[in-house]
Amino acid sequence: MAVNRDPILKRCRYLGISPSAVGISKESKKNPNANARRKVSEYGIQLKEKQKLKFIYGVLEKPFHHYFEIASKMEGQAGNNLITVLESRLDSVVYRMGLALTRRESRQLVTHGHFLVNGKRVDIPSYRVKAGDVVSLRDKSKSSTKFKDNIEQTNGRVVPMWLEMNKEQISAKIVRMPTIEDIDYEVAPHLIVELYSK
Repeated sequence: MAVNRDPILKRCRYLGISPSAVGISKESKKNPNANARRKVSEYGIQLKEKQKLKFIYGVLEKPFHHYFEIASKMEGQAGNNLITVLESRLDSVVYRMGLALTRRESRQLVTHGHFLVNGKRVDIPSYRVKAGDVVSLRDKSKSSTKFKDNIEQTNGRVVPMWLEMNKEQISAKIVRMPTIEDIDYEVAPHLIVELYSK
């Protein structure tokens, strides 16, 4: 499986996003405006927006393009639909539930089979949840110190409105599909649509 191993803080600085968007609490001490004087073309601006989303969700080019095609066939604006598709991935839901410190970690935990969707074990990070689905931690995993520590460390993280969290059962129900208004970082999805329309 291909993995993006770019240094996280360096990549965040280049893309102009806060490391908190991927679950990292550190901040880079280098000047974030060091390259601000460099003139960027329209294509460069559009490409950076695409790279930003790919990096945040840990998705490579081929699956990202596939998600864009899915988003284009859905009702509404393709750019906003793309956010919905990415946020509804199982690894993203696990991260939003506060059961993983970073998005990379949530992907790994899903792969290791710690989670159930509607009572059935799912170990595919790209699995897309639907409204009404219930994502829960396996009973065997509830006693793990790893998850206890993660829940304690992510206690201050806000659970989005589209998730109905049950802290006692360590589960969450998807009450509605996520929208662009629910995300906690800035992105201009229309630029990605323009890039793919060329």
